[in-house]
Amino acid sequence: MVGKRRFDDPCGVARALGVVGERWALLVVRELLLGPKRFTELSRGLPGLSQNVLSQRLRELEESGVVRKRRLGPPVSATAYELTDLGELLDPVLTSLAAFGSRLPLPPTETSMSADAFVLALRTTFDPSSVKAGQGGSVELRIDDDVFHAAIRDGRFAVARGTAAAADATLTGTVAALRSVVFGGRPLTDGVRVDGDRQAAERFVRCFPRPQPIVSPAQSA
Repeated sequence: MVGKRRFDDPCGVARALGVVGERWALLVVRELLLGPKRFTELSRGLPGLSQNVLSQRLRELEESGVVRKRRLGPPVSATAYELTDLGELLDPVLTSLAAFGSRLPLPPTETSMSADAFVLALRTTFDPSSVKAGQGGSVELRIDDDVFHAAIRDGRFAVARGTAAAADATLTGTVAALRSVVFGGRPLTDGVRVDGDRQAAERFVRCFPRPQPIVSPAQSA
């Protein structure tokens, strides 16, 4: 087994942790859930991770069949990392972990959330009941240096890396600005530029209610 962790346990959970149980491994996977990234883009999304450790985690994940390298075609012409079919199986795992984590108190930190982590938070908190019958649409999210296209149709939310073919609205802003609007209830005009249908943009940002933290008995005592 490639990973350093060994549990001497045939359970699938133990075998999985032997591959992705090392520190930062699942966060590297998180940054690749929505599409391939170059090394520098991965490093930017994980500012607390040294490049040496990032290289090590990528090498381990590649050797275990979770991640592979691919050559991006023109006009980029660069090497990127992407999830394999095996790595894609971690998508619902990360989504469930994000849902679990959203119920925990926020840590006192000044580290900013990556664009991919913010988009994963959208996937985790999407509330189908907030979409009225017949409503939906698509938006393009320009977050710092990243671009995503998101769509709400038939009460379902889908998002992927890349530009939208025909978005109803385009939202441009930093992760911090978009977080304050979507999860903090701030007006859409606070640090976020909207191009296109403003009403569609307003409907979109109100589809992601922030879960209330669950306080344990020990914390409430």
